[in-house]
Amino acid sequence: MPESTEHDYDVVISGAGLAGSAAAILLARRGVRVALLERRSAPEAYKVLCTHSMTANAHPVLAELGLVPALEKAGAMRNTARWYTRWGWIEPKPAPGGPELPYAYNVRRSVLDPLIRSRAEQTPGVELLPGHRVTGLVREAGRTVGVRASTPDGEREIRARLVVGADGKDSAVAQLAGMRTRTYENSRFGYLAHYRGLPLPGGIGQTWFLEPDMAYAFPNDDGVTVLAVLPDKKHLPAFREDLEGAFAAFVRALPEAPPIDSAERVSKIIGTIDYPLHSRKPTAPGVALIGDAALTGDPLWGVGCGWALQSARWLERAVAPAATGRGSLDRSLARYARTHRRRTSGHQLLAADFARARPFNPVERLVFSAAARDASMARHMHRFGSRLIGPARFLNPVALAQAAAVGIRHRGA
Repeated sequence: MPESTEHDYDVVISGAGLAGSAAAILLARRGVRVALLERRSAPEAYKVLCTHSMTANAHPVLAELGLVPALEKAGAMRNTARWYTRWGWIEPKPAPGGPELPYAYNVRRSVLDPLIRSRAEQTPGVELLPGHRVTGLVREAGRTVGVRASTPDGEREIRARLVVGADGKDSAVAQLAGMRTRTYENSRFGYLAHYRGLPLPGGIGQTWFLEPDMAYAFPNDDGVTVLAVLPDKKHLPAFREDLEGAFAAFVRALPEAPPIDSAERVSKIIGTIDYPLHSRKPTAPGVALIGDAALTGDPLWGVGCGWALQSARWLERAVAPAATGRGSLDRSLARYARTHRRRTSGHQLLAADFARARPFNPVERLVFSAAARDASMARHMHRFGSRLIGPARFLNPVALAQAAAVGIRHRGA
């Protein structure tokens, strides 16, 4: 079916957060005319409920966007970390004489979001449209060819070859396009707060695997540490009765607990009691989803920002020529969908299983215990936690045999 030739833009993106702004920059650099819609009007708007951390898989995209110098100037912290387990701390370190471990950054979204949105606005080929909220899709011959948006000046129709939903886990674009959603229950809830003057061992991030409860503390820009607790929902009554008291008691009970009583809390305690995982088919005729709109992971793994940036890059690589009318858009979207599925589905299935708030299973016990006792296994776990390798490589026979050998040595010691 021939597509309409009347386009206001090549691509219209709903959502000028991390994924949407990154996609706008990357597409525009390849000659794509982009309308970047943001429902909020304030230039300093940002996502509040977030781990405020980007895993190492995000670093190549940050470098391609040219954001690394600006992030370091803004005080973003390289996100090295250590993880508590019942076998001790997993502390990934570079191999002797080897390169430093891959990293990205911990940085508050109040810094990151305005920074990348400003870069998008300054990119030739991008038109940032604040105060524009998508209310409908324009369809012709069975495919989407634009959006209808509520704007400060009333309703507006914007036509484009491709509509991109970068509008979060409750994506309006996905709902309006009728895109299939698979939902996984999350048996944990989460609350976080920002502290100043909260020292952490080594000045690096800390994560606690308490089986099934979780917690983390990530040092961020401007001397602020993000402290989060993610308990099993059986603890929910105590938090509902006394949020501040329950939050503080949970933190104080952590092994090597951060000294929150001597630190200054500089934010409210915020969170959610119900945060299911979502996986959506990321494409439909004339539509693509990126970031949380395509896949909402469990926040305890801190992968959302990394997936947002990577999915923006996967989309750009797949569709840029077709978005300007050179080549088949449908075939390009199919290529993006395959890449997204191949790179994320295994991670998501493991995360969904762990979201049942269960203790470690036998394979996890084998690998985590080995990583707490062996430097090579700790580095292997770091690569997986950073989403630089997938589950198949993480749990390959050689790695499992090495983990078993570590366990045998430990028992024989």
